Amino acid sequence: MKNIKPTTEESSRYTNLENRSTEELLRSINTEDKLVPLTIEKVIPKIESFVDVVVDKMKKGGRLFYIGAGTSGRLGVLDASECPPTFGVSSDWIIGLIAGGDIALRKAVENAEDDIFQAQKDLEKYKISENDVLLGIAASGTTPYVVGGLKFALDENITSGCIVCNTNSPMAELAKYPIEVIVGPEFVTGSTRMKAGTAQKLVLNMISTAVMIKLGRVMGNKMVDMQLSNKKLTNRAMKMVVEALHISEDLASELLAKNNSVRAVIENYKA
Repeated sequence: MKNIKPTTEESSRYTNLENRSTEELLRSINTEDKLVPLTIEKVIPKIESFVDVVVDKMKKGGRLFYIGAGTSGRLGVLDASECPPTFGVSSDWIIGLIAGGDIALRKAVENAEDDIFQAQKDLEKYKISENDVLLGIAASGTTPYVVGGLKFALDENITSGCIVCNTNSPMAELAKYPIEVIVGPEFVTGSTRMKAGTAQKLVLNMISTAVMIKLGRVMGNKMVDMQLSNKKLTNRAMKMVVEALHISEDLASELLAKNNSVRAVIENYKA
């Protein structure tokens, strides 16, 4: 791997943290956090290009894979796992993989991210192909697990992108659609669960939400395909139906009980 200057590892702009008041700590963290969305704004064209290619692939039956390690891996798995209940899609539309497997979601798995061949093995279990898209996620842009996955994608002609927080990284060099969100040094030096993690989470929100909207999984501004898996969501669905069809809450609840889908109720309702 090439040598790069990792801005995510640069010394914090703040010192003597242990001697600062609680208010000072919180205001300083907040000051740094405010920089993140402004930095993301600069790379919206890069995100747009990636979203458009994902939509094109998924319209043809392809899938989107996220791979990462540690915080980055957890954020990818989180975003992927929230798409089925939010948008009513199959769990195999967006798939999140983390170095070390599911156990790594809760506990660090020693050396898991250092195996440059493991991502290929993990992806091959899903029979990933040219129909799919791979998104590598790593603040450093150098994580071997993710670099290996992107190298595999390049070799197999699989479309790939990445979210990194350093410039000129191996990951950005391998990915066709690199998204470089340079948030600068962390409040606690090297703690990329902070600004870098926030940046990754925001970009993942943008990608998955935009993709789902472009694929028709939102009507107006409503999650009409969400899974009605608890009382809160059932109540939200009832209000959606009332607003869309101008009917009573009782009738809306009755129709939802029969159809179990906001979209189905709205599209099939006859006054």
